[in-house]
Amino acid sequence: MKSSIQYNSNKIAMSKSFLYIFSIIAIVLLTLTSCEEVVHVDLDTAAPRLVINGSIQWQKGTAGNEQKIKLTTTTGFYDPNIPTVSGAVVFVTNSDNVAFNFTEEVPNSGIYLCHNFIPEIDETYVMTVSLNGETYTATETLKSVAPITHIEQNNEGGFSGDEIEIKTYYNDPALVNNYYLYKYKASSLSIPYFGVDEDEFFQGNEFFAYFSHEDVKSGDNLDITIYGVSKRYYEYMNKLILIAEGGGGPFSTPPATVRGNIINQTNQNNYALGYFNVSETDFRNYLIQ
Repeated sequence: MKSSIQYNSNKIAMSKSFLYIFSIIAIVLLTLTSCEEVVHVDLDTAAPRLVINGSIQWQKGTAGNEQKIKLTTTTGFYDPNIPTVSGAVVFVTNSDNVAFNFTEEVPNSGIYLCHNFIPEIDETYVMTVSLNGETYTATETLKSVAPITHIEQNNEGGFSGDEIEIKTYYNDPALVNNYYLYKYKASSLSIPYFGVDEDEFFQGNEFFAYFSHEDVKSGDNLDITIYGVSKRYYEYMNKLILIAEGGGGPFSTPPATVRGNIINQTNQNNYALGYFNVSETDFRNYLIQ
């Protein structure tokens, strides 16, 4: 199965999980042994680490007051369940030291909700998570995003000339360095695809994100989201996408853990994974013709 999201002539696609490359290894090993024998690869098991999915998203045209932060932990490769984290104190403060509290309203869900968040472009926010006597913090600035202007479809794309290609256009602001995250989720595909871009070569001009997939067909619904992100988050996501893409092949040396912007203020050795990000977003639902 092939797919692509292209930006600045780069083809990048991200799986639902950062463990995608390891799934490839397991599949190849199974194929090389037997169709009947189940092979269980012995993998080192590390102590669980806190994973913070602190993605604050302000969709254009909305109040942006409803936000959530999700807490989980890492787990074994063969464990299908992702452990959630309860009992944490979670809040976000702005530059005026106004605190927005996030509460786990559904027990054992690991999802902490806020109903009165106030998003402001170029405002700096600090996330704080207190858990088991340790305090984690992260700082990020809310970045604006250029609105989607129009969408174009080409039914004669791809290497074979018979794939559906989608171009999503926007006008990049001039005189400002901008960084973008793109997300495509087709109704016929089980996972979304991500890409990142910077405006170094198209600053102040019209540009587009490009998506194609051989399994996308007429009648599918395609959710398209563009995020305005910081340079650091752009670099973080770019590394994750390259890892998920499997750069270097399935038998290359596994890459090092990608660290986000979350700092354990109590014990730096017990670092958390994940990222705290605040973005303005623009969204379109497109019906494939």
